[in-house]
Amino acid sequence: MTQPTPAIVPQSAVRRLPRIALWLFCAAYVLPGLFGREPWKGNEFTAFGHMLALAEGASDWFNPSVWGQTPELDALLPYWLGAWAIQMAPSWLSAGFAARIPFALLLGLTLTSTWHGVYYLALSPQAQPVPFAFGGEAKPKDYARTIADGAVLALIACLGLTLLSHEASPILTQLAFVSCAFYGVAALPYHPRYSLSALSIGLLGLCLSGAPSLAVLMAIGSGFLCVLDRESTSPQTGRQHALWLLAMGLCVAGVATALEVWHWRLLPLHNDWQAWRNLLRLLAWFTWPAWPLAIWTLWRWRRQWTSLHWSRHLVLPMWFIALTVSTAMLTQSSDQTLLLALPAFATLAAFALPTLRRSVAALIDWFTLLFFSGCAFIIWVIWIAMQTGWPAQPAANVARLFPGFEPSFGWVAFIVALGATAVWVWLVMWRTAKHRHALWKSLVLPAGGAALCWLLLLTLWLPLLDYARSYKPWVQQIQGVMAKQEAREAREARDVCLLSYGLDVGQMTAFHYHGGFDVKPAEITPIAQQSTCPWLLVDNDLRPDLGNVVRLNEWTRVRTIRRPSDNNEDVTLYHRRQP
Repeated sequence: MTQPTPAIVPQSAVRRLPRIALWLFCAAYVLPGLFGREPWKGNEFTAFGHMLALAEGASDWFNPSVWGQTPELDALLPYWLGAWAIQMAPSWLSAGFAARIPFALLLGLTLTSTWHGVYYLALSPQAQPVPFAFGGEAKPKDYARTIADGAVLALIACLGLTLLSHEASPILTQLAFVSCAFYGVAALPYHPRYSLSALSIGLLGLCLSGAPSLAVLMAIGSGFLCVLDRESTSPQTGRQHALWLLAMGLCVAGVATALEVWHWRLLPLHNDWQAWRNLLRLLAWFTWPAWPLAIWTLWRWRRQWTSLHWSRHLVLPMWFIALTVSTAMLTQSSDQTLLLALPAFATLAAFALPTLRRSVAALIDWFTLLFFSGCAFIIWVIWIAMQTGWPAQPAANVARLFPGFEPSFGWVAFIVALGATAVWVWLVMWRTAKHRHALWKSLVLPAGGAALCWLLLLTLWLPLLDYARSYKPWVQQIQGVMAKQEAREAREARDVCLLSYGLDVGQMTAFHYHGGFDVKPAEITPIAQQSTCPWLLVDNDLRPDLGNVVRLNEWTRVRTIRRPSDNNEDVTLYHRRQP
């Protein structure tokens, strides 16, 4: 027996969010960070090193490695995408910018797939609002479109999406293909042909992005849900869909076996309360503000998912959340794995909108207004301090944390930031004055505030963030030390070979990309071939072991150089003695 829905929605509450407004929300979120910066340290620069090696022909396409080190994830497609973009880019376009282009498109694919997936879930019979006795209830398609708009706004508002979704790394590829598979399963009862195409792309893409086990489990679990779904399709159609998904899971397993990308990465469950508390804290802020709305959805719609005749618009996102959160509990990179759960969290958050009380919606609006307005104010104050020296304390903090940083003023960045702030003020006034009955009203300010703060950071603070997170200033600093040493010894400066010891892939890529060095790890370079390299760069923590890989009597220590924005990242530079 079908349970009564808690959604009581009149047609006036499903007013259409203008498409231009939704597109501007997405553009304001996707585009900042694409332009005007170098690859950042961490996952992005490590991945960029493998992309650059593939593009330069220094790595095998089916077994990527650079300087003898393989990727942390057995992912192929992310590195292929970056390498193809670098190869196809014109000569005037930097390799770092070119590598980010396909990943910006993947973030756009994530938002698009989430919208369409939620749209078809909202069309399911049990997701529809209560019909009125004399008519006037929301029309199914208008209601579904409004819920889908709210899901995209909820996804943009999630705090955990901000940084990881703007880095050119394999985790963003996984997010895009999880969203694609989510759309495929959601639309299966309505457009089987398109759905199977999306599922094939999503599951195969996940397999090639370092998550073959997740893809197989996703296919099998979704097929099981299709068998149990008795409301959206007939039993025969549900079994047919389940067989298709099972076949896709087997095909993905076959591809993963052929490419040898199966690897065990799961860890035992934590037995320490501190570890569990850290994980819960990460889950709380990473999925904010979607998780409180998701919990509200599960409570208000509890009759739709606790009975035998459950609804797919709740159980399907619950399955995706359970799968990804469980995986996050068993992996080292919990934050990256949790990223894959955000589209499903946003879906559940969107279905809370028809059931929110006016007082709860007002609380969300006021909290969002104060939080994001305060963040924007702090960003502006610190930027003014960097430019003028007043207020003195923020300027002193920047000088202390980032020694050597020289602020710069850019008219384009300033105008864009000023315009975005003006739009935020207008949006607050518009939200409080009009469209009070639209369902998506409670998520406009969270999405707008998240987009505003990200845009301000990547315009006003971009030089500072680039200085703090890129390796370019460090490489230039070391090149300056080399030039002084060459001048002191009356040697002619030239493009040189650089031996490295203890440096990771990101650091070696930085010296190759930013400095043009021919980097050779001392660990894998025979001593007989080391004589061609006049410079040696050693991780300061490994200096005691240096004698195991080089002849110390051939080298003169120049100095220890610390990365300007990181006190824990320093290297010691050595110069080969003259014969």
